Amino acid sequence: MFNKKLVFGAACAGMLLFGVGLITLGSVSADLKQKFGLDGVTAGTLFSILPLGILTGSLLFGPVCDRYGYRRLLAASGLIMSVGFGGIAFAGDLELLKTCIFFFGAGSGAINGATNALVADISSTGKGANLSILGVFFGIGALGMPVVLGLLKGRFSFETVLTLIAVLTLALSLFILFIPFPAPKRQQGFPLKQSFSLARDGLLVMVAFFLFLQSGFEALVNNWTTLLLVEKFSVAETQALYALSLYVAGMAGMRLLTGSLFRNIDGFRILLVSFGLIGVGLLLTRTASTLAPTIPGLILTGAGLAGGFPIMLGIVGHRYTRLSGTAFSFVLVIALLGNMLINYLAGLITQHYGIRQVVNLEMAELAGMIILCLFIKRSLTHTKHLNQELC
Repeated sequence: MFNKKLVFGAACAGMLLFGVGLITLGSVSADLKQKFGLDGVTAGTLFSILPLGILTGSLLFGPVCDRYGYRRLLAASGLIMSVGFGGIAFAGDLELLKTCIFFFGAGSGAINGATNALVADISSTGKGANLSILGVFFGIGALGMPVVLGLLKGRFSFETVLTLIAVLTLALSLFILFIPFPAPKRQQGFPLKQSFSLARDGLLVMVAFFLFLQSGFEALVNNWTTLLLVEKFSVAETQALYALSLYVAGMAGMRLLTGSLFRNIDGFRILLVSFGLIGVGLLLTRTASTLAPTIPGLILTGAGLAGGFPIMLGIVGHRYTRLSGTAFSFVLVIALLGNMLINYLAGLITQHYGIRQVVNLEMAELAGMIILCLFIKRSLTHTKHLNQELC
């Protein structure tokens, strides 16, 4: 027996720390460059280890959760994140720093995936809505941490800030160890055979590649919008970062609405409206001649992208109740590959054709997401009718 509200609260706390951690690590990159005397190439290589660690954690968490349950995995992942934070703060050489960044990435990737799978498992109804609420906590961490760091900067060293977050993460791990969680789905053996069979499920593959495009889209907005606004409108970087924070606010606000007021609305209806919001947002960004029209454009884009992960992961959780962890690992790994590959493609495009072409790439991704969404809905409708005929 377990308390759903307590478990859901633990999952939300884990997602909050995941958001805090990612933002904090990016915020102290300049301090790390100065501390170790890194040039641009070395620093880029250093932080390319982070997505590799996240990918590793995302790949491993599913089978481990299905075999041993969520409590051990979440507690161990929190401990690994804590060690990673502490190591990054006090590493004395570059190799140790690389190892700690990988550990932090692996722990955070596992926490991200496991909290999503856990919320899907404990939600008998409204999986997508509850996953949206979970996503709000990532937004709170991502939005709130820059403000906190701004207040602490000048008073405390970046090592002190990282140590504080390491202690909070360790405290969460200890808390998780002392509360009941759902029992493991498999009492013996890893679901390796079933893991390979997932790749033959056409619906799951379509969901995975929808999230491939979704994750890539989010990477484009997060990584290239600031440069686009600075070059296109000749504004200060601080103004561009402010505009980008409103994109995150739009996403968090829409997820809050999806998990509350829009809770009983069909997920595909929400997605259709979301595609419209993204289209309008991209149109405003592309045609604007000043910064002002791009601000509502970014808010609409963030709101439109809010539903992709919660709704699609809700479908996965509903379809694979007995192997939800493994299924979540499969689709999240594909999504992370999309994040990395599309971000790399954007780098090539901007190098040869200019930063303004990023918006065209986003429009192409939107078209792909709409097509995949229609095929996913068709597949689910066909499966539902088939089940009714068999009954």
